Amino acid sequence: MLATSARDSHSISNLRAFVLHLLAFVSPLTTLSFWLTGPHSWWASLLWTLPMLTLYVIDNAAPPDHRQPSEDIPSWPYTLQIYALFAIQIANYAMVGVTVSKLQVNSLADVGQVVAMLAPTVILAGINAGYSGIVISHEFIHRRNFIEYTMGRILLVGVLYEHFATEHIRGHHPRIGTAEDPATARFGETHREFVKRTIPAQWKSAWELEKVRIKAEHMHWYSPRMLKHRVLQGMVAEVALLAAVTYFFGPLALAFYLVQAFTAIFMLETVNYIEHWGLSRTTKKVLPMDSWDTDNWFTLYTLVGLSRHADHHAQASRPYQKLRHFGETAKMPWGYYGTIIKAMVDNEEYRELATAELQRKKLGPFRTDDAPIAMPTPLHPTARATEPETTDAVA
Repeated sequence: MLATSARDSHSISNLRAFVLHLLAFVSPLTTLSFWLTGPHSWWASLLWTLPMLTLYVIDNAAPPDHRQPSEDIPSWPYTLQIYALFAIQIANYAMVGVTVSKLQVNSLADVGQVVAMLAPTVILAGINAGYSGIVISHEFIHRRNFIEYTMGRILLVGVLYEHFATEHIRGHHPRIGTAEDPATARFGETHREFVKRTIPAQWKSAWELEKVRIKAEHMHWYSPRMLKHRVLQGMVAEVALLAAVTYFFGPLALAFYLVQAFTAIFMLETVNYIEHWGLSRTTKKVLPMDSWDTDNWFTLYTLVGLSRHADHHAQASRPYQKLRHFGETAKMPWGYYGTIIKAMVDNEEYRELATAELQRKKLGPFRTDDAPIAMPTPLHPTARATEPETTDAVA
């Protein structure tokens, strides 16, 4: 009887976790609804920014979640979930062109409608392309399956940032917390300084990594062997995508598409900024303490486990539904929604809060020589402490 009760409780816990992860559909489905029901009048367009504001308010008020996932949690429901999110995001990319192509600019009122639609394009569609599109692509590119890895690359092409698939896996993960990693924000570095530095540096790093992989370090870009260069492949696909948007939907649709893509890129690099600010690695093996994370309940379920970023870097092969909570890591002052806004809008206060947290946890520049560097134990008696790390989804 007790064994049956325990199994039932375990099943209910797994079901609860899956249902909560369905919150990840809120942002992409809201964005798709915006495009499907458009074009909108100027006042209706502005109203469509409210859902993202609501998510921000809920996230800031959300309690912590220290739940640890069970090791036997089934994978297939979560795989179906990210496949569905992939399909919705592709639809969102396509609907930018379809909806904007219906806009007519024949009068001053039409101009006002176009300008008003830029707000939800940035606040709703652009942020969703970052939160849903890039976050889902991030999950895919960490998988060994070639099809899933390619799906991740396709989503990144949609935001004109395909080289992230190369740089993140083979550059950022092994070099996290070192001076060689352009995606690690340095102690004291402002958000503006980081974004200005990291975007070109990551592209350059990805380009060089691919040249090494295909053994073309000393070849020209037009060498036949460069056809295997993934970053070059991505650039060609991105140019083709922009040409297709312009040809089928017009220059105005192209402008809106670029606004969405650039917003997504900006959000991604802001996420990179808050996930590693001020931390420096002192061990060969990447540990959870080498990354920031948050215990926020709402971030955990709406962003497919992104809040447990520390465990992701320590065990990169773990799927999002199995990421664990660690108490020793540096914690963001809020969930991702609130911390991102603070880092962008009031960066000085963000850096003060982050510095205080690093000092409290004795991490980054405040680390002492006698501080423990062993792998911390997750707060779960059955969770495994070690697991081989994936360094590249597709060799």
